[in-house]
Amino acid sequence: MSIKKTTLTFAAASFAASLMATSAMAADTIKIAFIDPLSGPFASTGSNGLREWKFAVEDLVNSRGGLLGGKKIEVIAFDNKISPKETLIQLKNAIGQGIQYVAQGNSSGVANALTSAIKKHNKRNPDKRVIHLNYAAVDPALTNAKCSYWHFRFDANVDMKMNAITDTIAGRKDIKKVYIIGQDYSFGKAVSAAAVKFLKEKRPDIQIVGNELHPIGKVKDFTPYVTKIKAAGANAIITGNWGGDMLNLAKAATSVGLDSSFFTYYAAGAGITAALGPVAKDKVFNVGEGHANPTVTKTWDDYQSRFKAKHPKKDVTYGRVPYTVRMFAKAVTKAGSAKPIDVARALEGMELTTMAGDKVKMRAEDHQLIMPIQVSVHTDDRIKFDYDNSGWGLRTISSTPAESNALPTTCKMERPKG
Repeated sequence: MSIKKTTLTFAAASFAASLMATSAMAADTIKIAFIDPLSGPFASTGSNGLREWKFAVEDLVNSRGGLLGGKKIEVIAFDNKISPKETLIQLKNAIGQGIQYVAQGNSSGVANALTSAIKKHNKRNPDKRVIHLNYAAVDPALTNAKCSYWHFRFDANVDMKMNAITDTIAGRKDIKKVYIIGQDYSFGKAVSAAAVKFLKEKRPDIQIVGNELHPIGKVKDFTPYVTKIKAAGANAIITGNWGGDMLNLAKAATSVGLDSSFFTYYAAGAGITAALGPVAKDKVFNVGEGHANPTVTKTWDDYQSRFKAKHPKKDVTYGRVPYTVRMFAKAVTKAGSAKPIDVARALEGMELTTMAGDKVKMRAEDHQLIMPIQVSVHTDDRIKFDYDNSGWGLRTISSTPAESNALPTTCKMERPKG
């Protein structure tokens, strides 16, 4: 045999071995496509989510031996630029790479498009089904009229959170006038509708002095809006703004000197807490899952400490990501399989105690996670884990139990045969 022929034979064998190794590696990996904004006006929000997903997967699963005898979870990022159209392109890319799990949460408009597309794909391709792990998109329709067997929400929906917010407002007799402001898309509209509904039920004496929506991601200066709110004499503002829209609203409120209470969904971290600073002490309230402060369990504190050790300039802003990852891992283990149909069946009705000690359950009827919901206040008092390295953070002031948040669902779920 000539030297040239021997070299070619060796190269071919090496290439074949490389392909086999790559195939084995792929077989030992459970891939999750992270499809959220990584560029544009909401890039920081998506980047925070990606960072926290990767940390949770490594800390809670991969470093502990993986799943099913050693399979590791790999989170692969896809930038959707907060666009439903771009999201569908990235979903196609992910499916083309053989990925069968999608983590997404930023923008309910995107979530609605994604869930619909996955539902259609799964009908046409029963051997290549995909599951949507929704960790932050909270439009109630996703687990009501638009519910899907292939969609699981690990966050409380708009109505559940508004139920907790209005419980707090109902106990504040000093609040007589409320102004509602939000982003002009499905989520912002849902927040507005829920605020009107629950305020009417719990405090019919409160006057709603404003209720408006603004273009999402396009308003750089909210001063005209804040000036209007101030002129209306609002004691309290309810907003679902997030990302850059929440940051810019907060900056305008502090610059105008708006002396009102803010009841928010996402007024923490990502520069927002630092922008609020001392001006907003005991005036800005945030609704969400889990607890940032005070200490509730050593397990949760240790997790946050490990995250901060690895990312000293960043914060755990998505407290639900760790239990999304834990529930997913638990479902794969329970099913003894990483196939979407098996994992979906295992997730239905699944219960988990979070690291913060809360008991949560994935309701089988609509795939909505039922959980306790906390209202926290922006403060520097008794804060162990702050945001933005500012010394300011959130301290829990009230909690609505899980059973009170198990609101009725209108979901009529179409389930796969067999």
